[in-house]
Order: sequence, then C-alpha cells, then structure tokens
Amino acid sequence: MGNTSLITHLRHVDIAMPNFAEQRRFYTELWGLTETASDTGVSFLAAEGSPEQYVVRLRRDARKRTDLLAFGAAAAPDVDTLAAQLISQGVQLVHEPKLLDTPGGGYAVRFFDNEGRVVEVSADVTPRRHRKIEAREPVPVRLSHVLMNSPTPEATVAWYIEHLGFRLSDTMCLGSDREIMWFLRCNNFHHSFGIVRGPHAAFHHASFEMRGIDEYMRGTGRMRRLGIERLWGPGRHRAGDNSFSYYLDPAGNTVEYTTELEILDEDTWHPHIYDLRDPANADQWGTANDMDEFIAAKSHNDIDPGLFVAPPL
Repeated sequence: MGNTSLITHLRHVDIAMPNFAEQRRFYTELWGLTETASDTGVSFLAAEGSPEQYVVRLRRDARKRTDLLAFGAAAAPDVDTLAAQLISQGVQLVHEPKLLDTPGGGYAVRFFDNEGRVVEVSADVTPRRHRKIEAREPVPVRLSHVLMNSPTPEATVAWYIEHLGFRLSDTMCLGSDREIMWFLRCNNFHHSFGIVRGPHAAFHHASFEMRGIDEYMRGTGRMRRLGIERLWGPGRHRAGDNSFSYYLDPAGNTVEYTTELEILDEDTWHPHIYDLRDPANADQWGTANDMDEFIAAKSHNDIDPGLFVAPPL
C-alpha cells in the first residue's frame, strides 16, 4: 500500500561542482536568479517570483554531484507522519525529523531514494519576501520541475509513487515497447518531478517557470545574445503542454526556461502515453531543432558520484 501524498510542492535542488564561481555567475548574472545567502563555497539562489527561500543551492566540491532534492509538506506533523511511514517501509534515513539551519529554517526529514539520491521533505520554512514579476521581465518566477536520469526507471518511478505518493501524469515512449520518460506530480501542476531512462543515475534537468510566453521568449533571446548555446528549443511539449528552451550550465547540467505548464483536474485526469516517433509529441509548434541522440546524450550527464554517500549538507 503506497503512502498518501504528504508532499505539497517542489522546493529546491542542490548541486555541487568544482567550477563554483563560474556556476554562481551563470545562475545570477545570466540565468536570472538572485543570491539571497552565501557562505564560503556555498550560494543560495532564489527565484524573484517565488516564496521559497531558495530554489537552487550551489556548493563547491572537487566532484560534480547532486547533493539534495527538496520538497515541501504542509505542516510539521506531516513530516513526522512521512518519516514514520518511511521507517516502517525500510527506507534508509539520512536523519530523522529535526530543525533545519538553512535559510528560512524549517523542520525536515532526509532520506535516500532507491538509487541513493538524498531527498528532503520540510515544513514550517519561513516564506521569502518575493514579488510579482512584471510584464516583459525575463527572469524565472519559480522552479517548475526537476528530472533525474535512472538506469532502472520503472523501479524508480514505482518507488516515488509507493513511498512518497507521487502520481503519474504522462509517459513518453519510443515505440510501443520502449518507455523513456515519466512525469510525476505532487499537486495539480502536470509535473514537479520526473524520471528519464538513462545509462546511469544522474541529474537530467531543472526547469524554471517564466511569467508567460513573451517573458519566456525574451529569456530565450537574452541567452542567445549572451552567446549561451541553446541545446534544444524553443518549442512546446505535448506532455505538460509547456514551452521549452534548454541550455547547459557551465558544469554541464541541463537547465530549461519554460512557461504555461498544464494544470490538471485530479478527479478526471488519466495518464497518456506519447510516442516520440511523432515529432509533434516532442514539439507541438515544430519550431525546435530536431531532437537527436547527440542532443539527448548531453542530458545523460556525468555519473552522479554521490549515491548512498550523504554529502555535507
């Protein structure tokens, strides 16, 4: 019996890399995030339109890795309930529920998923004073979703559904017998998380929601003028109905500008399977460059060395 979802939303993704200063400059000066706190070799980056204290945490490390994937819960008792359920199901904890000393504080449990990623679920984090993004302002409103590569995606999707109460929204396939991408939701956004079939466990991409189509296109144009190579896009996906422009950050992680991600009716939604052999299922507009194996391989990323080793958090 799976857990009823106690997760309300995606909070932040924490990544480490050797080229910390270059990453920090990319995400603040080019990508449009705002540094709200920092320490030696650590930077907390907020999206201007989001109440989250930060949506990306950068950390200097000798090796590139995913440190943490963080989700929110409605209240501290939900964190306790989730922790008890995870313990009863044999999930390995990093630590039991406790107070956080990260910006905004809060109360959180941390644990390993089936492939060794560290996941945090927190409540009572003090909201950040944020603002309404203005028309024509090409900076991210919020962190939209994060996808991870998995060599055993069926098992990983099942783990998140069973233990954390995620729901399957849609699946992408290449032919009738090769499912390659699963979109998972924890609220009525089409997806906040997802799993991609890849050669190894690694970060696939993080996506940032823009105010609207105009702001999304202005952000896409700004990156072009800055000389940042666009990996794929601009286009509009079928699953989630959201726009996309993908780039590589200086450490080789894929990041996306998006907008208008579909909001679902939980009572009537039924998952679809979309075959990517039909190019309209990858890009409804037909404006993006063709996705090919070389572009796809860029988002396979490097093998994540952090699995089942708790990073300094």
